[in-house]
Amino acid sequence: MLGILLIAALGAWAIWRRQTITEVATDLPLRISEKLDRLWDVAQESLQEKKYLRAEKALLTILRVDERNATAYNRLGILYAKQQAFKDAIECFEIAQSLEPSASSLHNVGLIYYETKHYEKAALAFEQALSMESDLAARHVAYAKVQEKLGRPKKMLESLERAVELDETPQTLKILADAYERNGQEDLAEELRIKVIKMTAAQQPQPRHLKQPRRVIM
Repeated sequence: MLGILLIAALGAWAIWRRQTITEVATDLPLRISEKLDRLWDVAQESLQEKKYLRAEKALLTILRVDERNATAYNRLGILYAKQQAFKDAIECFEIAQSLEPSASSLHNVGLIYYETKHYEKAALAFEQALSMESDLAARHVAYAKVQEKLGRPKKMLESLERAVELDETPQTLKILADAYERNGQEDLAEELRIKVIKMTAAQQPQPRHLKQPRRVIM
């Protein structure tokens, strides 16, 4: 779960990177801002290629130049989480949160606590993230998983239903259907599975019907 949900956090990489470079460039000489630009490229490519040591060096170099760069701390936290260095990951996310409060930092902390089975702490982090930004289905799915671990099926289902409201896709519907089934609500689960089948079929490309050539009567 951690790996899948952290991918979502990386989805906003390009936007954060451009914003960070623009902000730093206004305060630093052009030569240094160009170096930071190259370092961001190295860090991004290295993370994608799983060259974690190279990515870490690039991010730490960025932080030596701009020690209050919350985005770099967030990226470093994701890098450590991928390597299961959870204590270091939490520290990076917490520093990022102290520098620039964001739902992403809190959500990432929640993911680490979930992975290390600190479910109450994970629930609190997810709740704080949702209080800041509640329009992403992935946040509600993560919160639902924690509630299930804590033995709170009602909260779990409410969170998954909210996720479906925000992003009704075959994936979110299937997650909710599985949760209904585990909770003994087989009829609701079956309804959603039928809906998933219909939705998936509708998304499949339709075969093109070729026109038959006219017969020419000689």
